[in-house]
Amino acid sequence: MFALSLETARNAAIIAVVVFVAVAIASAWLMKSIAQKVAVVVVFGLLAVLVWSQWASLDDCAKRVKADHAAGATDEVGTDTTCTFLGRDIMIKTS
Repeated sequence: MFALSLETARNAAIIAVVVFVAVAIASAWLMKSIAQKVAVVVVFGLLAVLVWSQWASLDDCAKRVKADHAAGATDEVGTDTTCTFLGRDIMIKTS
């Protein structure tokens, strides 16, 4: 049979505790890092989707204004119209 002495068991326990603590710290650091990376990707992804959807809305508005102007829907020649982008007014020149 394989027998451990008290000294060997004590040293093995100390080594195991040190390894477990090191792995726990490395795991916590790695998970924190992954969580931060995921959070940054999600935030920038949402910002990209927001800007893209606002750009598409602004582009549609500008095309609609220019089409209305070309079709003669406006009474005055050179009437400028505004569309919004992220809550800001953007002047669309029709002249």
